[in-house]
Amino acid sequence: MQSEIFIQSLTLQTNEILRRVEPLFAEDLHSLTWKANENTWSILECIEHLNLYGDFYLPLIQNKIKNSDTKSAPEFNSGLLGGYFTKSILPKNKMKKMKTFKDKNPLNASLDKATIERFINQQTLLIELLSQSKKVNLNKIKIPTSISNLIKLKLGDVFQFYINHILRHLAQIEKIQNETKKPD
Repeated sequence: MQSEIFIQSLTLQTNEILRRVEPLFAEDLHSLTWKANENTWSILECIEHLNLYGDFYLPLIQNKIKNSDTKSAPEFNSGLLGGYFTKSILPKNKMKKMKTFKDKNPLNASLDKATIERFINQQTLLIELLSQSKKVNLNKIKIPTSISNLIKLKLGDVFQFYINHILRHLAQIEKIQNETKKPD
C-alpha cells in the first residue's frame, strides 16, 4: 500500500476513535465504572488498559522516529508476523477473549475521568507521530513488542496493531454500554 495513503487511513481511524471516546466525558462515574461482574472490565478499565499499552508503545515509537535516519518509502508492506498480529486483534462479531498481561490488566483499579483525558492525550500524540512518520521508512524502523523485546515489528505494523487494539476495546465498551441500558 502507498505509505502516504496508509498513514492518512491510520490518522482518519485515530480521529474516529477520538470522536467515539470524547462523549464518555458526559457519562456519570457510575456508568463508567459499572461492571457486569467482578471479573469483567468497566468502561474506565477498558480505557486504562489502552492507556497502559499507550505508555508502552508511544514513547518507543516517538524515540524511533526521532532517531531514525531513514527516508520515507513510497510503499508500506506489512510483515508476515505484523500482518498476522494486526488481523488477529481486529474486533469481530464473536470476539474470542484474549489473555491480558498482568501489567496491562487494570481490573479493580481506582479510576476516574482523568483516565479518559489521558487516553485522549495519547491519541493526540499518536496523530502527531503518524504525521512525523511520513518522513521515515515504515518498513525499516522496527519496534519491540510488549510480548518480548526479541519480537520486533515494522513501524507501520505497530501503528496498525495499536489502532486495531483500540478498536477492539471500543467494541467492548459499546457492549458494556448496551448491557447497562438493558432493562432489569
